[in-house]
Amino acid sequence: MEGGDGGEVDRVCVVTGGRGFAARHLVEMLLRSPKWSVVRIADLGPSIRLDPAEEEGPLGGAIRSGRAIYVSADLRDKLQVVKACQGADAVFHMAAPDSSINNFKLHYSVNVEGTKNIIDACIECKVKRLIYTSSPSVVFDGVHGIFNADESMPYPDKYNDSYSETKAAAEALVIKANGVNGLLACCIRPSSIFGPGDKLLVPSLVTAARAGKSKFIVGDGNNMYDFTYVENVAHGHICAEQALASGGVVAERAAGQAYFITNMEPIKFWEFMSRILEGLGYQRYTWKKIPAAVVMPIAHVVELIYRILGPWGMSVPQLTPSRIRLLSCNRTFSSLKARDQIGYTPIVSLEDGLRRTIESYSHLHAEQQIERSLRSDQPSKIYLFMGSGNGMGVKTDYLY
Repeated sequence: MEGGDGGEVDRVCVVTGGRGFAARHLVEMLLRSPKWSVVRIADLGPSIRLDPAEEEGPLGGAIRSGRAIYVSADLRDKLQVVKACQGADAVFHMAAPDSSINNFKLHYSVNVEGTKNIIDACIECKVKRLIYTSSPSVVFDGVHGIFNADESMPYPDKYNDSYSETKAAAEALVIKANGVNGLLACCIRPSSIFGPGDKLLVPSLVTAARAGKSKFIVGDGNNMYDFTYVENVAHGHICAEQALASGGVVAERAAGQAYFITNMEPIKFWEFMSRILEGLGYQRYTWKKIPAAVVMPIAHVVELIYRILGPWGMSVPQLTPSRIRLLSCNRTFSSLKARDQIGYTPIVSLEDGLRRTIESYSHLHAEQQIERSLRSDQPSKIYLFMGSGNGMGVKTDYLY
């Protein structure tokens, strides 16, 4: 097996979707642990391309030493999935398609059929533990807000998007597979992930601020959210794996369960967004409040137009009924079950997480943009973006 010497059996783990935002943080955390001899990174790309910071950091060193191994694998190809899982003790299944693409065929093929392949590969390869990255949206019907929900909340009868529906189906498959051929499995439901390395939330907020869209709040501005710093998400996965590996009552209690993972610090949605914008030198979301009921009819029209024109190349709109609800409803979840059963508590506070996130995007600070425009013969992007785009200026993919 990889990384072995002296005939000893290696301890190998696999991270599917290993080049994704949260997965990169999990890979680094696993590499810092002496528990794993080899961390196998599985993703779609034919080869791994490291960012300069990664090249000079622990990941680059681990790849050069052979402690981190990259495997190209498409979840929809069972042979590739089996190859990625061979010899592994644990699999962290984090891969998923873009939640903003409301394409049932794509989501079903990756989230459901791909997860079936992961489960079958784990059973065939005698993997001991499977930790699946699910989503809080498996209990969200796209209409009603959620306040301090625990894991007893059932799946809804109907979903508002294919991503949530197929994630719920995949989660059910993982829970059902627990105990088959000795496989221990559980699911993690991280809520609204943020942090350094995210290519969606902060860049989209900055683009909206430059376009003058940080003036508007959808709803009354009092809706509460659970945001989760990305290192806490990685830590939650590790807590789950350790619980399953511990044996005895702890493993029996964790196996076959699902866990909400949050920072355990609910905050007003628009306050969180404003904190990021203020930290980067932009205007807070404080000027005008637009009732969701006013925007909703427009969103329904936009969605209808997309259904007609989508097959002809129309891009996915940001102003949809489901996104309006995401921006205006409560979405908070209790992590007490995760605390009590797998020993999870956040390792980074919301305050520190916000600070680290803002610092990591210092190149997007308003002053930096002004300095660049002054050094350039071209008009400032702030002016180029004024009034452009669509929607309310807040991307919501990460909220799923």
